[in-house]
Amino acid sequence: QPNAMGGREVGGLANMLAAHMDIENPEHRQWVQEFWDSPTICTEPGLKAIDLFDSMEQGKVKAVWIMATNPLVSMPNRGKITRALENCDFVVVSDCVEQNDTLALADVKLPATAWSEKEGTVTNSERSISRQRAFKAATGGAKNDWQIICDVAQKMGYSEGFDFQTPHQIFVEHARLSGVNNFGDRDFDISALADLSLKDYQQLKPVQWPVNQRYPDGCKRLFTDGRFFTPSGKARFIPLHPELPQQQTCKDYPLILNSGRIRDQWHT
Repeated sequence: QPNAMGGREVGGLANMLAAHMDIENPEHRQWVQEFWDSPTICTEPGLKAIDLFDSMEQGKVKAVWIMATNPLVSMPNRGKITRALENCDFVVVSDCVEQNDTLALADVKLPATAWSEKEGTVTNSERSISRQRAFKAATGGAKNDWQIICDVAQKMGYSEGFDFQTPHQIFVEHARLSGVNNFGDRDFDISALADLSLKDYQQLKPVQWPVNQRYPDGCKRLFTDGRFFTPSGKARFIPLHPELPQQQTCKDYPLILNSGRIRDQWHT
């Protein structure tokens, strides 16, 4: 999970926009749409992973593009995931291996680079942005995920918005977006990195966001001023109401199976 935070920062979840902006906030939608000069923008959250495969099984989702994951192994209820993919009209899978469970059900297979071949940044859960540098050339015809997306977008006619040549270009655009109408009321802000030269990007040292006018060298600890990123500026405490598991052990069923994560094997 070295880049789960980074994935959220760029809007990699179905219920959020890039730069931690909110799909259900009309102002946020307008800012992102204007920044990207986009003719349309989503107005409500998309389907999360479980719901996505439910809809696929029901025939509501007819095309899916799976990148950097193997849902037949990582998702719960393998039978349902298999039925969903078999029922989907068009399945595209980008991966860095030749064979796995999900690739076996793909209509189109796209060779992607592995982590050792990738250039860019990752962000961990303490908000530290770190440069990731490739130490080997891409294998065969493999391309980076961003390159594959750009290629497909350009074939669809969106050449102007997807003419990136380097990860550096994508990063500085991302940094600019984080600062749009951000006057300290949104937590994610790396606008001080928006003018980063290619040379400075290549030499970027780990830094904790926000990185902006107030924190030009990053910020190790948030909330020291007692102000939180809520409408009231106050912290929210959420009471928990613990409940016992619905399925209790008994004489006939005395065993509990823990299928949770273990340290050295997360996902697949």
